[in-house]
Amino acid sequence: MTSPQGNAESRVGEDDRESAVRRVREAYADEHIAHEEMDERLGRVLAATTHGELAAALDSLPADDPGATATIAAAAGRIKRRGSWRVPRVLKVESAFGRVRLDLSRAVIDHPVVDIELSLGTGNASITVPRDAIVEVEGLTTGWKDLRYRPRQPTRPGAPRIRFSGVLGYGRLKIRHAWRGRGAT
Repeated sequence: MTSPQGNAESRVGEDDRESAVRRVREAYADEHIAHEEMDERLGRVLAATTHGELAAALDSLPADDPGATATIAAAAGRIKRRGSWRVPRVLKVESAFGRVRLDLSRAVIDHPVVDIELSLGTGNASITVPRDAIVEVEGLTTGWKDLRYRPRQPTRPGAPRIRFSGVLGYGRLKIRHAWRGRGAT
């Protein structure tokens, strides 16, 4: 869950609610709470309208593991990930020179929201997201070339949300949806 960020009276967003539901379910799966307590907490999470109410529903649960932040970095050369690999909650991709190829179409995505932070110097980057992913690119700053991305309509409720942020220097970033195949699991 994103932190309440200082204001307990601020409205709860859908991503915050989904993260809170996941956290309660994980606490039950790890046998930290009983089934009745899980039901009660889920009811409070779903009824919460402010961050203060959401925090109260999560009180005394084990700390949230945001799925760890992973960094893939290369000074020069290629960065390549494809096939069945587990995508962390926050993925940082850093490359001074070289190409970046990330294929998330068959990746295991456990989180409703994945943040991919790019820090690319020169070289092109190509990222394939699952067919039904919701992609946000508002956090990207490009230097020399523009971003190439054509949005598409999500094909199922609960599709993963992939948020891109960061800086691209002298290269092109191309984000595309997979043509076919299963969505993220």
